[in-house]
Amino acid sequence: MKNQKNKYRFLFAAGGTGGHLYPAIAIAEKIRVLLPSADIMFIGTKKKLEARVVPQYKFKFKTIWISGFSRKLNFSNFLFPIKLIIASIKSLWICFKFKPQVAIGCGAYLSGPVIWAAKLFGAKIILQEQNSYPGVTNRMLEKKADQIHISFEDSKKYFKNQSKLIMTGNPIRIDIKLKEKSEALREFGLSNNKKTLFVFGGSLGALSINQAIEQNLKSLLDINIQVIWQTGKFYFEIYQKYENECVRIMAYIENMSNAYSAADLILARSGATTIAEIAYLALPVIFVPSPNVAENHQYKNAKSLIDNNSALMIEDKNLSSELINTVEKTIFSSNKLKELGNNIKKFSIPEAAEVIAKEALKLAKVEIK
Repeated sequence: MKNQKNKYRFLFAAGGTGGHLYPAIAIAEKIRVLLPSADIMFIGTKKKLEARVVPQYKFKFKTIWISGFSRKLNFSNFLFPIKLIIASIKSLWICFKFKPQVAIGCGAYLSGPVIWAAKLFGAKIILQEQNSYPGVTNRMLEKKADQIHISFEDSKKYFKNQSKLIMTGNPIRIDIKLKEKSEALREFGLSNNKKTLFVFGGSLGALSINQAIEQNLKSLLDINIQVIWQTGKFYFEIYQKYENECVRIMAYIENMSNAYSAADLILARSGATTIAEIAYLALPVIFVPSPNVAENHQYKNAKSLIDNNSALMIEDKNLSSELINTVEKTIFSSNKLKELGNNIKKFSIPEAAEVIAKEALKLAKVEIK
């Protein structure tokens, strides 16, 4: 007879970027809280964010060899069919050994072979879609899904089987919370007497945001603003030379709660996970939607917030020219900061991770009290 700790098994396919990974971690954490005996495994890739982050959360982790199909013609696209075959075989082997009752796919290319393999072995399938415009992988996997949890009402029109859709919101990690501002600033070695702008372009960084900050950094410092600047690992070596007593530059920030807590104002991409975290914490933000995503979904993600006076937005092409004016008139207005924070809070669905976790437990036939 199998021991209790192995009775219920949940498999997660998530990674590539924090936008796909962190919602999966949030769901897995909730499953672990609700059912401490649950056996949870993540599948990802060796070279992306998940390889470093998932083990930190003490979840099992296996890797497959897979990468996305580039929209531009390059050599990696010729390898894609080979990678897909190898990834599918590896996924089949992992599923044969692990035998998940439920598999949760959180978008990104690696979900494809993993969810396909899990379905072949009889697993119930949950898809979680973060963006208003669903990714191609989730749309392709729709027929295999038992449930599809969406974060935006706009997503509904892109799926054929409406009965599978559940409007849940985007899951937030358990460890995302605010601390005392003075304590957070002290950890960054920054002053309590200056306004703080926190800049980040997602887990991988954003070149256009980095370039705009570089061009406007002196002006920001001249108006007595200090900066926490996450460049992304690909850009860190280019921009680290600008660090000084008023500028903290990091490739990647592990503890986002510290950065959020230190910030008076945030400048960021409008990825779904970023929106969900900022809304949950009720923070004022200027969004700079990425123009390099499918169907302009970051713009669509942010548009409803902008229309409801819950955030500000600068288009990527205008960032360098509009940054100083927008930041200055916002960060020094306590009323505007408070208004934006209060309004964006209305878009938060903090129970999203728990809702999906409970649905996963039900599909695994776990009795929930």
